[in-house]
Amino acid sequence: MTLQGFKEKLKNYKALIGIDYGSKRIGIAVSDLLRMVATSYKIIQQKTPEQAIDEIITIIKEKEACGIVFGLPLQMNGEEGETAAAVRTFAAKLQEKTELPIFFWDERLSSSAAERFLIKDFDLSRAKRKKVLDSTAAAYILQGVLDALAQS
Repeated sequence: MTLQGFKEKLKNYKALIGIDYGSKRIGIAVSDLLRMVATSYKIIQQKTPEQAIDEIITIIKEKEACGIVFGLPLQMNGEEGETAAAVRTFAAKLQEKTELPIFFWDERLSSSAAERFLIKDFDLSRAKRKKVLDSTAAAYILQGVLDALAQS
């Protein structure tokens, strides 16, 4: 799906959910209702894909979200590898449980950018960064999409 196609499926004054998928931890971010600002929300400790999907569905309902953005970890040459395939597999399982549109955003270097931000702006120790890195990366990914939507 293109960014424009995704935008056309979104309802007004509804939030977007950003997801930084990992096999152990899943970072979640949420936008405001005007879709201008992404905020770190939660890290889901994934025991099973089903448990993680149930938690995401709960967040979608709580936040009355109208769309989902997944960070897609492309390789540096732009190709999809095993990790991107795992993200797409998880997203397909989530899509079975919701009718919300799903958009994939190139997340290359998002975790390292989020980590630099946490070090530079907040001077967080490694232990403290680990507790918030995944949701901060999700917010970084989601903010990229929000900015692109605002320009389209």
